[in-house]
Amino acid sequence: MGHPMSDQVSDFDFDLPPALVAEHPARPRDAARLLDIMPTGPFHDRVVRDLPSLLRPGDLLVANDTAVIPAQLDARRGEARIGITLDRILPDGTWHALARNARRLRPGDVLTFPGTPNTAAILSRDDEGGVILRFDTEGAAFDAFLQTAGVLALPPYIARPQGPTEQDRQDYATLFAAHRGAVAAPTAGLHFTPQLLAALEAAGVACCTLTLHVGAGTFLPVRGNSIATHRMHAERGTITEETAEKLNRTRRAGGRIVAVGTTSLRLLESAADHDGTIRPFAGDTAIFIRPGYRFRAVDLLMTNFHLPRSTLFMLVCAFAGYDRMRDAYAHAIGAGYRFYSYGDACLLHRAPTGPEA
Repeated sequence: MGHPMSDQVSDFDFDLPPALVAEHPARPRDAARLLDIMPTGPFHDRVVRDLPSLLRPGDLLVANDTAVIPAQLDARRGEARIGITLDRILPDGTWHALARNARRLRPGDVLTFPGTPNTAAILSRDDEGGVILRFDTEGAAFDAFLQTAGVLALPPYIARPQGPTEQDRQDYATLFAAHRGAVAAPTAGLHFTPQLLAALEAAGVACCTLTLHVGAGTFLPVRGNSIATHRMHAERGTITEETAEKLNRTRRAGGRIVAVGTTSLRLLESAADHDGTIRPFAGDTAIFIRPGYRFRAVDLLMTNFHLPRSTLFMLVCAFAGYDRMRDAYAHAIGAGYRFYSYGDACLLHRAPTGPEA
């Protein structure tokens, strides 16, 4: 089965029946199933709306309030069609993007977008299909351009031969969404409804938000079989001073930090001191969490079920224990849980004796 501290990507592989990949979310959202994964003992099959009874008064939920932009663009260089997926905005206002047919692009090329007067200049490209673009517009005008020219970059495993639907525009947005900039939704947040938030509040569980703009790199597989050589994509994140203080106050009072999604967890861990104190954060993070990592900031994690061989499956193995997560995923597959972005969720309690548990 491979040792949990292994450097082999193949140790994080598993077989998933294609029928378990969710094409549409549960309705209502909080009716999705929730697998409760304690450090030991049996797994408990629950639903998301059970969450208030699974947490304690004084716990603090931390959700990602990024909002998804329509990041997929159909560009032209002359007559050639170039598919562009925006990845992240850089400090100087340029964009890093992934380009299909990137090898045909050269610095200085100008892209046009059918149906709009807008253009983008290619500043540079790399060997992995990445390009740096400067659009001829920014701010509110750029938002308007995206609404006209862009479509949602749904994950590749959600089959939409005709492209994303109007329903997808609603389904692929969380109720926390406030700051535009993500290419992909922070999917654990998709399960929340106003009713669930009210029930959590009534149970003494507070909620706060941070911002991590999920990039296109989130869908990239780990190439090769050596984890050590994998380079994580950078994503831009913000934790305000007010939120950092709320997190630290919760911890001091004996409450637990519950990350809603791997994006929230990665940003919290990026902002944590060695003693677990959370500092305000504004910048990029490329933190890669895998077995052997010592968690400092997060006690529980609510997250969806992730792809085999992915950095996110490595992250949950680091958090709840390698063997425990292998068993949990086997249970979920046997019980017909729905996987990936539109799928069901699990609630992970941090392995008590560290990542080797």
